[in-house]
Amino acid sequence: MAAKVKGAGRPEKAKTKTAAQLSGPEKKAPAVASTPAGAPGRPETAGKPAAAAKAPAVPRGPDDLPAIALDLPAAPLDGANQAYFDRCLEKIGFVPNVLQAYAFDMAKLSAFAAMYNDLMLAPSGLSKLEREMIAVAVSSVNRCYYCLTAHGAAVRHLSGDPVLGEQMVMNYRAARLDPRRRAILDFAVKLTERPHEIEEADRAALRAAGLTERDIWDVAAVTGFFNMSNRIAAATDMRPNEAYHAQARTGRA
Repeated sequence: MAAKVKGAGRPEKAKTKTAAQLSGPEKKAPAVASTPAGAPGRPETAGKPAAAAKAPAVPRGPDDLPAIALDLPAAPLDGANQAYFDRCLEKIGFVPNVLQAYAFDMAKLSAFAAMYNDLMLAPSGLSKLEREMIAVAVSSVNRCYYCLTAHGAAVRHLSGDPVLGEQMVMNYRAARLDPRRRAILDFAVKLTERPHEIEEADRAALRAAGLTERDIWDVAAVTGFFNMSNRIAAATDMRPNEAYHAQARTGRA
């Protein structure tokens, strides 16, 4: 997650890179989705089990320890997950607490990372920013402290606009969005709040805004994933790494 941001109007690079910085500047759809908020894509590396990840380079603060409220001791990291944690430390300076939270069970950690990376890194007609905007709009409905903090930072960076990041967190309807993005977020929020009311007219609205059938699937998949993640975070009192709070707070595209 170490790519330099070259887009015009981007915020200046901080010592601790955001997840968005690590995947490069925002591009128009179709595009590869952003790297996880605070975590790079999993490297294709395997090896022998290791006892623990390296100590984070970014100091932990009083609000992000412990990562969750459940007493679940970390399991020894297998080779692939050790490489993943090492890559986080190398590229962003810390291991995101969502990964630390899943580290009590290597199967669960691997499954979570694989699903996240598939949804947020695999090719899609949804841009990096659009996926992060879905994450934040859904998390705002669910009032998820972890995801609003981590993915709010990603929206701020990818857009180059701290105001947009705040609008997504508080009320996406306050943002002056183009019709495509407004339709995406309207659908994601309805699917979060009233899934039983989704009908053909809702899918038709996305098509009218220019989304393909695959794009509609991807909107639904990202929405569903973050509803699940928000609930796990709420149930466990998952705490975001304090480093997220200061990221991408200056500059506007």
